[in-house]
Amino acid sequence: MSVINKVVLAYSGGLDTSVIARWLAETYECEVVTFTADIGQGEELEPARTKAEAMGIREIYIEDLREEFVAEYVYPMFRANALYEGEYLLGTSIARPLIAKRLVEIAAETGADAISHGATGKGNDQVRFELGAYALSPGIKVIAPWREWDLNSRDKLLAYCESHGIGVEKKRGSKSPYSMDANLLHISYEGGVLEDPAQEPEDSMWLWSCSPQAAPDEPCALELEFRKGDIVAINGETLSPAAVLTKLNQVAGANGIGRADIVENRYVGMKSRGCYETPGGTIMLKAHRAIESITLDRELAHLKDELMPRYASLVYNGYWWSAERKALQSLVDDSQQYVNGMVRLKLYKGNVIVTGRESTDSLFDEEVATFDDDAGAYNQQDAEGFIKLNALRLRIAAEKGRN
Repeated sequence: MSVINKVVLAYSGGLDTSVIARWLAETYECEVVTFTADIGQGEELEPARTKAEAMGIREIYIEDLREEFVAEYVYPMFRANALYEGEYLLGTSIARPLIAKRLVEIAAETGADAISHGATGKGNDQVRFELGAYALSPGIKVIAPWREWDLNSRDKLLAYCESHGIGVEKKRGSKSPYSMDANLLHISYEGGVLEDPAQEPEDSMWLWSCSPQAAPDEPCALELEFRKGDIVAINGETLSPAAVLTKLNQVAGANGIGRADIVENRYVGMKSRGCYETPGGTIMLKAHRAIESITLDRELAHLKDELMPRYASLVYNGYWWSAERKALQSLVDDSQQYVNGMVRLKLYKGNVIVTGRESTDSLFDEEVATFDDDAGAYNQQDAEGFIKLNALRLRIAAEKGRN
């Protein structure tokens, strides 16, 4: 076992990471530093400080990273229109590189030899945390307790707490049967009945959105202003990135928008069923594609669409800090210089409906697109030669009997 003097732990204050904090101190005979990030999970984080102090932790970091999370991670990803396997808006995936970055930064600030996380050995998060950490601090030591210890059940964790005097919060009512992870972009649900892909989730599971059936009977109108591919204002009110996403989450959730039930292919090899609520992100993607539809050159738009699945896989698999993701991001960001303007939407019972888009940088030319008299803007007879030239190879193949 490596000699570890100090370790920085990604600490939520929950059962698992509270056990990990004590286990690290005992197993490695080291000092533990806790790091708790507010990325919009909607929970009071000061109890994490109290719990850490009760365990004798001397260096405790609790940081509000919501603005950085949206501005530097969520917004760049949405400029790429990223969807993993056509459905997943990457809410958990995109939070991990930021947490990994702060872990290694705090390790450097405090003189720690290692970092630690509470991700299990079966999931994607262990890969994302560790690839990020090694990309930013190649010599860092990573301790993943779930790959080392034998505390592989809730009963064993509770027994450890009892024998080591670790306080466990007693909550009234029944415990949620789902494993949940939340940040400002989404909330995810796994486990319980969801482990059977044939089972429909209970409506009571969803926390951020009403069902489309229960949504208001009147549509909700929104106007979003884009600047270089990012939303900067809602209904004329200029907002920060985190405030934009917070507002969109509220209005979308109230209109039954953003639910997804997915069976995805994990990077570690297994298929996994998960449910996600991404209310604001669902609006962002639809609106962004709408403003791009009038401001992006055709071939540039198609190139972005071709590259998007690769970009999404890089984010999902934990390669945010890789050379290839950075190169793709440069292309994406360069494509957004003219993605400016307004998109108008109606939200109605789970649907995001585009009702208009306009931009001073629009490539839409009404004189060319009109079905009325062309007035010389477009000579329809030119299409005959265009078609014949493009049909040439098809005609030759047909003459050779290949069609």
